[in-house]
Amino acid sequence: MTRQERSGPKGAQSGQKEERRDPNVSRRTLVQGLAVGAAAAAAGVSSALAQNAPAPVGPPTTITSPPRDFSPRGAPTTYFWDPDIIAVDPSFNDLAQPNTSIKRLFTGVLWAEGPAWSSQGRYLLWSDIPNNRQMRWSEDDGHVSVFRMPSNYSNGNSFDFQGRQLSCEHLTRRVTRYENDGTATVLADNYQGKRLNSPNDIVAHPDGSYWFTDPPYGGQLYEGEPDAAGGPSNSAGKLNPRIGQPAGFVPAKRELPTNCYRIDPSGRIDVVVTEDQVPDPNGICFSPDYKKLYVVSTGKGPGDTGPGGKGDVFVFDVGADNKPVNGKRFSDFTIDGVKCGPDGIRCDVNGNVWCSSNAGRAVGYNGVTVWSPEGKLLGRIRLPEVCGNITFGGPKRNRLFMAASQSLYAVYTATQGAGPA
Repeated sequence: MTRQERSGPKGAQSGQKEERRDPNVSRRTLVQGLAVGAAAAAAGVSSALAQNAPAPVGPPTTITSPPRDFSPRGAPTTYFWDPDIIAVDPSFNDLAQPNTSIKRLFTGVLWAEGPAWSSQGRYLLWSDIPNNRQMRWSEDDGHVSVFRMPSNYSNGNSFDFQGRQLSCEHLTRRVTRYENDGTATVLADNYQGKRLNSPNDIVAHPDGSYWFTDPPYGGQLYEGEPDAAGGPSNSAGKLNPRIGQPAGFVPAKRELPTNCYRIDPSGRIDVVVTEDQVPDPNGICFSPDYKKLYVVSTGKGPGDTGPGGKGDVFVFDVGADNKPVNGKRFSDFTIDGVKCGPDGIRCDVNGNVWCSSNAGRAVGYNGVTVWSPEGKLLGRIRLPEVCGNITFGGPKRNRLFMAASQSLYAVYTATQGAGPA
């Protein structure tokens, strides 16, 4: 049986037609012709797909649905420019680090506040106010533990130029310094014989003084101690401030307006910014040269009968006499028509102002805003939670830590924080 006879029936059975090749057409020519035809067909398919293809999908962000996972288990978002780090002005590109991303370091607190970096201990300290404790994140292995409990419902924390921790306490209405030998010193608990409201945030000055704000926010049940019966935050007297407190605890009433104070190295306490200048002061920080003072003004606190803040930031010139003058509004923190409530505030070494943002349910505007010394918005960092306070830290002080609602976040930057954290 010939080869043609063997292949014929097989081709017939399979329904295939025997292919004949022109002996004058070379194998190379045939292959080239097939390749050209395939390319033409592929081009036609690609053109058709291009017309119907959806737009490229971007990396998940805090504003996508579902939102991105910020935890270490989350999928990578991008290599160059985290999608939730937004340059509003081109100069922000010199402050943000492109090949890094926002990370959630911890979650599980009730209300995160007062982050402060210990350069000596290489750890980040922050307050979990309603749980009456301070937390610590260790830089070496990322371990989180309870640092101090009870903390007297501490809010703002900081470290001075000697590495000593400073804490603003709601429950005791005082400012406390923890000495290097382990003892604690009460720096301020009254002004001219009247109890402070609830110290909120504090910053150290190179001259040895401490400057702090004293709004009324600690006068609420959730974050501190309501006033004694008849006080502004307990006018009806139905709340019992002694419940849950140690034996012998004596409730106090609010007695002072919401001022900013300076604690002199001698121990003397002076009013440096009045309630009329900045109602309900909250976050506070100095410029790198300590010639400007920034003070955040937030909304009314519990039982607040004063003027109440409007979510603005004010800036003052500070002279050699330590008296803030020429106060003016730095920014009203309205971004894209969205009123963003400022809270914690810090400066970098270039004098740019970094401030936490509370925009409530305006998704995409909670996080951090960054401003030039002239008050121009440079950039934003979006977080999935309201951000209460921030600080720079890390071994190089180039990492921004953000205490936001129930979590602690961090992101590396291309700048450094000014002064001790």
